[in-house]
Amino acid sequence: MKFKVEKDVLIQGLDTIQNVISAKATLPILSNFLIETQKDGLRMTATDLNIGISCVIPVEILEQGSITIPARRFSNIIRELSDPLVQINTKKNHMVLIEGKTCEFKIIGLPAEEFPKLPEFKDKEVIQLEQPVLKQMLNLTSFAVSADESRYILNGILFKFNQNNISLVATDGKRLAIATRKLKQPSTKEIRIIIPIKTIQELMRNLKDEGELSLVIGPNQVLFDFQDTMIISRIIEGEFPDYQQVIPPASENKIKADREQLMLAIRRAALLATPDYQAVKMEIFKDKMVVSKSTPDVGESREEVPIQYSGKEMVIGFNPVYLIDALKNISAGTTEWEMTGSEKPGVMRGDGHVYIVLPMRLG
Repeated sequence: MKFKVEKDVLIQGLDTIQNVISAKATLPILSNFLIETQKDGLRMTATDLNIGISCVIPVEILEQGSITIPARRFSNIIRELSDPLVQINTKKNHMVLIEGKTCEFKIIGLPAEEFPKLPEFKDKEVIQLEQPVLKQMLNLTSFAVSADESRYILNGILFKFNQNNISLVATDGKRLAIATRKLKQPSTKEIRIIIPIKTIQELMRNLKDEGELSLVIGPNQVLFDFQDTMIISRIIEGEFPDYQQVIPPASENKIKADREQLMLAIRRAALLATPDYQAVKMEIFKDKMVVSKSTPDVGESREEVPIQYSGKEMVIGFNPVYLIDALKNISAGTTEWEMTGSEKPGVMRGDGHVYIVLPMRLG
């Protein structure tokens, strides 16, 4: 194999695939990535056996071929080269020659045949999704995924397809985030799959503000096809909790506040939070909310935020991180919160999304 490629183009391809390559892989081949020449360019593929990413970059192919290369070392070498054009050539015994104008490196690869094959998705239902819509939905839900590995079923986002709608749902047991949008093409059947958070993070890195992608679902794996880039992932097996039963009925008494003003007030109060004293206190009156924080041996803060509210006055505490996560990801200038009691969950409903967060005890 022999090809010439622009350094910046090669780095762009490396950036696309390198996050799934483990520095401490159980199998040596998983520390490598696969390169294969194709008619339309060079295909680069990496996998950790749970998630695989493949992308195609434009190169000038001089000889066809394929090989696997140690990912970290190769990436470090390419980034340090001063020449804008790089030539890569494979020799005997899987030797890879990297050449610039005045500099050359030789590193040892492994045969392409040893690299795990990514699954094929033939004769499966394809669902077309708009990239900006999916990106927005992931922003509204991904922060609520549980990091507790003992509750593996919550370590991802539920994708639910129901005729004309797609819903994304995430929860860590203390908060619940749901985003729902219309599908461009109706789904022929109801589908529920749980996508792991690592895959979600790679999706969010690759989603653009325009264009579409194809979602293809296999028996226990899923493919997100961006044309030049493909992300293939295992699905988390198991039953996602029945989240609909914990969604409270809508309340007429809504707290209306400027989103930015409320978020900044909570963020400032959170500066005095400690692991033992996390809760921020919110005193709710007819025309104002007092956001305060008192932490022993640290200090106190108090700030008033103007609101519109016609319900009963109350005092409630929340983990400030849980409120900030939601507020920073909505685009509306005004936020509406439903709070029906100091021990009842707070609910934020918007255009196609619902966010529920449990209160914390004050004191």
